Amino acid sequence: MLKLYGYKKCGTCRKAEQFLQQAEIAYEFIDITENPPTGVELAAIVERANVPLNKLFNTSGVQYRELEIKKKLPALSSREILALLASNGRLIKRPLITDGERATVGFNAEQFATVWG
Repeated sequence: MLKLYGYKKCGTCRKAEQFLQQAEIAYEFIDITENPPTGVELAAIVERANVPLNKLFNTSGVQYRELEIKKKLPALSSREILALLASNGRLIKRPLITDGERATVGFNAEQFATVWG
């Protein structure tokens, strides 16, 4: 079963949920702000989604700006980035979806149709 890490007040997450519901794909919703994925899970998602690690950041989020992550990012190791993201789900781009073999970061209807459709 798919795991959808999201936030109920997030419009992008609602679009992803709507897509999965219309496609009749079962999923487990996990509130990313209360139960963010672990560093190990995030590393696996990056690999499965084939995206650079920095693409996991919610760059439009308030906390990203408040914590000045953009300035700090170049000095952080991959391990430090994963630990930072795992410690604060509000920093993570959403939704994150994985079935253990594939993963997507964010919502793109075409990508969803290809990967999950």
